[in-house]
Amino acid sequence: MPIPSVFYTAQQVKQGEVLAAKSTGLEMFSLMERAGQAAFTIAFAQYPGTHHWLVCCGGGNNGGDGYIVACLAKSMGVHVTVWQHGDPEKLKGDALSAYYHWLDHGGEVYPFDDVIPDDVDLIIDGLLGTGLSGTVRERIFDLIKLINASEVPVVAIDVPSGLCANTGAVLGIAVKANHTISFIGLKQGLVTGQARNYVGQLHFAGLGVEESFEQQNTPTLRSISPKSIKSILAQREACAHKGLYGKALLIGGNEGMGGAMILAAQACARVGCGLTASLLHSSNVSSILVSVPEVMSAGWDDEQRIQQRIEWSNVVAIGPGLGRDSTSERLFCQIQDLSVNKVVDADALYFLAKNPNFDANRIITPHPAEAARLLGVEIAIIEADRFKAIKELQKKFGGVVVLKGAGTLVSDGNEIYVCLAGNPGMASGGMGDVLTGVITSLLAQGLSCFESAKLGVIIHSKAADLNAKEKGERGMLASDLLSHLRSLVN
Repeated sequence: MPIPSVFYTAQQVKQGEVLAAKSTGLEMFSLMERAGQAAFTIAFAQYPGTHHWLVCCGGGNNGGDGYIVACLAKSMGVHVTVWQHGDPEKLKGDALSAYYHWLDHGGEVYPFDDVIPDDVDLIIDGLLGTGLSGTVRERIFDLIKLINASEVPVVAIDVPSGLCANTGAVLGIAVKANHTISFIGLKQGLVTGQARNYVGQLHFAGLGVEESFEQQNTPTLRSISPKSIKSILAQREACAHKGLYGKALLIGGNEGMGGAMILAAQACARVGCGLTASLLHSSNVSSILVSVPEVMSAGWDDEQRIQQRIEWSNVVAIGPGLGRDSTSERLFCQIQDLSVNKVVDADALYFLAKNPNFDANRIITPHPAEAARLLGVEIAIIEADRFKAIKELQKKFGGVVVLKGAGTLVSDGNEIYVCLAGNPGMASGGMGDVLTGVITSLLAQGLSCFESAKLGVIIHSKAADLNAKEKGERGMLASDLLSHLRSLVN
């Protein structure tokens, strides 16, 4: 079934599945059977020509699901080998029942081996479920390492073993799955940060209790819908004129960094801002005028001109190619005191870290390294729990925070949204400058800070996906997104 647009913590799902099953009159073992059936269906559909499955079972209900998968695969004529971590007779509750169910079907269980049989052509990961809190222990660590080195495709049940279902962090080591099927309520840790390297294609099965579960639980995370582009950006009136669609001022482009401002300004204009202006180092004025003559560009060495442009604009963005010299810092301080809506990125975030303040009329767009500087911590702390990081950033700096990276997060302090679009081709210089231009344009056109940030992120990522579909991910340039931006907003 389609991936839901809402996500929950592992604790919500663990507690909620019991209540949901009870409210629908379903026994918990029946729920386990449905989970195993769903996992088998995905595995068999994705790998129909496989003949020997290795099912790796752990000590909890995740392992119980694995036994159900093993039974179903065996009934379809697949040769199945089951490896169990620990003594299977010490399993409890429904997992123990699933183990006996496997034995009743003539199945056998073996301890982990140091070598995966040569003819195994699919691995089912049922080792560690959502309850993992500490780092992966040594014996399972070795098995996960063996699985990842095998190059055999993997289908993970509920969550790839070793991945934190709440944060997306790898707890020492994690199974690198080709497909992951999650049940009842999607876990928030499956869609951001390191999880994007381990989950593979994400699937969902509600097991017939998802409606009851959703009624009883409030999501902790929502995905940004690509459909929002069309629903939020209304058709323009026939008598529209440029004055109706905002006046954006972008400040940056220090000496030797004019390209960043060219990218940001082009993106701002292409997404539909009525009037776009830029202030940058005088050495870059000619190049931006040649590249984007539609953008009113001038040097930032005239204080009167700066003040006039600030008063003219209804949104100001600062950061792309700004640099970190005394002029850059002076401009940042001048902008920081304004009550107008602002977008702050790149080098401007360096100065914000030095001079922190709370501003409800601001969007900040840090990548993990910039977020770490803003919070005074190591990058690893940010990536260990991106949800915690974005909450702390918003609490400290106010407004709206866009925490960039795989599975970009957007928060206004009340809600958190995740972007499921995007691809590795975006790991190239200038992508952040384009995003700044996109968000600035939407903000200038009258959208709120939160809507501008969410919509800007999805437009930016979808543009990259369209370009990757046409020409591939490797070698993608930030400027390659520009034509797609225009298509998407139309």
